[in-house]
Amino acid sequence: MKRLLAVLVGVLLAACNADDTISRAYRCSFLFDTSLHPLPCHLTGILGNSGHFCKVQTYVDNKGVRHLKTTRNFDNATEDISLTTQRETQVAFYLGANDCIIIGVSSYEIGKLVAYDGQCPNCLADYTGINYPLTWQNNGQLLHCAKCDRSYDVNSGIRARGDAGNHDRLLTYNAFFDGTILRAWN
Repeated sequence: MKRLLAVLVGVLLAACNADDTISRAYRCSFLFDTSLHPLPCHLTGILGNSGHFCKVQTYVDNKGVRHLKTTRNFDNATEDISLTTQRETQVAFYLGANDCIIIGVSSYEIGKLVAYDGQCPNCLADYTGINYPLTWQNNGQLLHCAKCDRSYDVNSGIRARGDAGNHDRLLTYNAFFDGTILRAWN
């Protein structure tokens, strides 16, 4: 029985580490309850809409309230979401290299939710620091880094323009939506 248990634990641990496309370089842990923030909330609105993405950043105001600042890819509209319910105040947020992730639904694989780090992976690797933000370009279809002049396809995460560098794709995180909770993690 102990041997069987040891084998099962080994298989589970191997399965947890099987996806080597998920970045573990920077901590990502994001939960968002869409039932608390119905439409027209940006994050709720992107779900189920291929090609729609939001850049998500977090900050805490001078009253201690956590906020999410979102910027949509297709129109650059921004939204400030206050997280004030007891459930929301109990959640710790870690949004990658510099408290910024990009999350949305790929138009290449219908219905596939994807999440990326909001920082340029090549600049993170090549320079000190963590402040190499990606910005929307080409009607929100590309994410561009002003530091190295590379651009990445938002739907696939693959480099679309610029020198190859060490990373040919964005740092990727797991993403899942269960109908109520939007989640990104590594």
